[in-house]
Formats: sequence, structure tokens, C-alpha cells
Amino acid sequence: MAPVRKERTRPHREIAKGPAAAAESFKSKSKDDKGNLKHKAQITFAKSLGQHILKNPMIIQGIVDKAALRNTDTVLEIGPGTGNLTQKLLESSKKVIAVEMDARMVIELQKRFRDTTLYPKLQLINGDFLKTDLPFFDVCVANVPYQISSPLTFKLLSHRPIFRCAVLMFQREFAMRLVAKPGDPLYCRLSVNTQLLARVDHLMKVSKNNFKPPPKVESSVVRIEPRNPPPPIDFNEWDGLVRLCFSRKNKTLSAIFKQKSALEILQQNLQTYCSLKQIPMPSKSIKEIVTDVLTSTKSDSWRSSKMDQDDFLRLLNTFNQNGIHFS
Repeated sequence: MAPVRKERTRPHREIAKGPAAAAESFKSKSKDDKGNLKHKAQITFAKSLGQHILKNPMIIQGIVDKAALRNTDTVLEIGPGTGNLTQKLLESSKKVIAVEMDARMVIELQKRFRDTTLYPKLQLINGDFLKTDLPFFDVCVANVPYQISSPLTFKLLSHRPIFRCAVLMFQREFAMRLVAKPGDPLYCRLSVNTQLLARVDHLMKVSKNNFKPPPKVESSVVRIEPRNPPPPIDFNEWDGLVRLCFSRKNKTLSAIFKQKSALEILQQNLQTYCSLKQIPMPSKSIKEIVTDVLTSTKSDSWRSSKMDQDDFLRLLNTFNQNGIHFS
């Protein structure tokens, strides 16, 4: 009688289910006393949080070099992820304050650094950056979650005391809007408002292949240096004017300001201003006042897409002198 062959059984492997199964995974690793990689574990990325981990060590070092950190600096990092950039920042500064929304990543950072000589220099804040009260810092360095690029930028620029600079990774198109000049196709309200408050320089392009998982867009690194002291301008009013001008950026100012909707807004603002100041309304109609402002500044044929900071400032001052405000 022939011997019965036993079937070989394979070890059971659990299959991930649900939305998390579609998430990209990465291998986190334990570290030696300087945070260098040793052995592997596994975690998943949450794409909804914009988690694209920068993996190229040369790009990471280039970003740190561009920040020109001093050993006395306190550095703010936004969205540190698994800590690749964090490690280089810790090695180059006095302290790193890392704001991370994902509690899993906070645990990974603790695992990575807690048994190292760098850990005493690391302060972790688990929370939403946009809702976090920021402590003092000298420099901000971050691979930014792209979906919060604009509010993040203006939260930083409104921070006091003023920091020295920020070196930030953004989506390429957003970065190019930040640095765009009058006449450039990407010149927009974002360009004007950012450059009012800071000097912005494009530093380097970064291919999507340098991230894990790779994003769908290319990236760029920019340096933002806040103007110190800041310009003596009511930013809300400035933004009100710029928003109106860029509602149709390739139209002349005459065409923009003489729209019925624009005149109605300016009329309401004028009434509010006169009421607060307890002064009578001017005898001229709002359309006549607007025409006088555009004529006196010789700006009726200007187009927002070609106006620089001085042009917007001159226009705002003249409107204000005639009792018209934008906030």
C-alpha cells in the first residue's frame, strides 16, 4: 500500500481590509544612538493628511543647508512624518519643535529618537498646525502638507515675534505663484500678499520620485524671509483691495471698479466708515468718487496682472483719503 503524502500547509497571512488596505506602506526602523536605521517594522501612510515622506538624503541635506541653521537655533518643523528631516535638523540646531497631526507618526518619532542622544532636543506637539498656538522659534523648515499650503504660509507670516526665515517644500505650482512677478502668467493675489509681508526666493526643484509614496505633482523648495519690521499697513484692508483687483486680473481697473457689484460693496463700506467716524456722507456718488480716484492716480487703464506693490499701495492710500475702505 502506497504511503499517504501529507499536504504542506502555508503559514496563515492576514489580509488587510477596508480603506487602509489601499494606503501606501513604509518600513520604519529602529535606530542607534544617533537615529540611524537598523531593523524594519511596518506602518501605513494616510494620504488624506498629505503624507508623502521625503526619502532622498541628498535633498534632505540640501534643505537643511539652505536653512543656514545655527547651533543656537530653535527650529519649527511641520508634519515631520517618520523623522528623516527631523534627524538632520536635530543634528544642526539647539532644539526642534515638531508639530504632527497623526498620532501614529508621533509614536514613530518617539521610537526613533527616545534612546538617542538627540531626544532631549526634540519637542513633539500632537495636533493640527493651523489650530496650534506656536511657541517661539528662529527658523521653520518643513515638507508641507500641500492641502494647507496657503493658510500655513499666512499663519507663519502673522506669527510674532518675527522668525528669521522659513525653508518650505511646496507643490511646484504653488511655489511658483509665491515668487511670481508682475506680468508673469502665475502672478496672482497670493504673489502680491506674500511679497508684501516677505521676501520669497525659489531654491530648488524636487522630483516626485524623491517621495514615498510619490505625490501626483512636482515640488519645489522656497525660502521665505519675513520683512522686519513689517509694513505699516492694515493687511485685511490691503487684502480686500487686492482680492477685488484680481477678481478679473486681466481687465482694466476701470472695468473692475465700475461693475455694479463692486460699487455696491464700496458704497456699503463708505456708509460704515462715515457712521463709525460720525461724519456725513459725501455729496458725490460712489461712482464719481471711484472715477476721481482712478483719474488722479492715472490707474484707470492699469491691469492687476501687471501692477507691483507700489502701485497697489498708491491706489489704496488714495481710496482711503477719499473715505473708501476695503475691510
